[in-house]
Amino acid sequence: MPSSIERICILALGLIGGSLAKALKQNGYAGEIVGWGRRESTLQRGLELDVIDRYSLDLVEAIKNADVVVIATPTLIAENMLRQLAELKTNGQLADKTVITDVASVKGNLLAVAKEAFGEVPPKLVLGHPIAGSEKSGVEAAKADLFVNHRVILTPTEETDPAAVKLIQSMWESTGAEIAQMPVDEHDDVLAATSHLPHILAYSLVDALAEQKERQDIFRFAAGGFRDFTRIASSDPTMWHDISLANSQSLLKMIDMFSDHLATLRADIEKANGDAIMTCFSRAKAARDNFAAILEKQNQSTITDE
Repeated sequence: MPSSIERICILALGLIGGSLAKALKQNGYAGEIVGWGRRESTLQRGLELDVIDRYSLDLVEAIKNADVVVIATPTLIAENMLRQLAELKTNGQLADKTVITDVASVKGNLLAVAKEAFGEVPPKLVLGHPIAGSEKSGVEAAKADLFVNHRVILTPTEETDPAAVKLIQSMWESTGAEIAQMPVDEHDDVLAATSHLPHILAYSLVDALAEQKERQDIFRFAAGGFRDFTRIASSDPTMWHDISLANSQSLLKMIDMFSDHLATLRADIEKANGDAIMTCFSRAKAARDNFAAILEKQNQSTITDE
């Protein structure tokens, strides 16, 4: 962690923002961590849990002389936070040195808002996304090891100051995270396929089954596979509502792709086309086994490196 980061301000003290603060403290960060939010009870709890060093309900006071400002609000609220920070920048209330970053699951909408609000892509804006989380939410669920061996994707543009990228990369690396970089559009497409679509499917399945007359028996006798697949439907609805709207273009492409694939499988089942069904299932198993092998190799590499 660079010694130049003397003060970090975290906007919204939920699972990710709280976990970042706890991870930094546990890994030796000696600077000051300031919390900001709209609910004083949450900020006070963060203070009691030693997640932050102090807090303010006043945004101007919270970001004063901050070296890094981390927007840790839900995705759509993050858009408004960027607009507010742009206004404060214009008024001279956001320091020139301050690097702005975020933790949102969608990047395209934030980049567009940043261009509009600042009149350009701010050189000290480094959009980022930690690929880590939990179905639990709130500062009470914050974990210091949440990011260990998890990827954080940074999406700098041509306008981004390389020194700002290096600063944010160093911050995340100090939490035990692995850093990757990719273009904004690629990030949103990849996350729509691997994270956003699975959550949409889990929510939709549980909602559909909950409307059935036999729902009590369905849930009472559900096996482990159902529990594992639908676990993510316990995630924060507000967060996933925002993600669905913010990344709608990429998500709709993935929903259409999956719908077409499911329709083909339905037709094969209706026609008792056993060969096609077996081909689909076998191909999926091979792909999933390959994915598991890649994960295992990565885990072993991490253990060896340690």
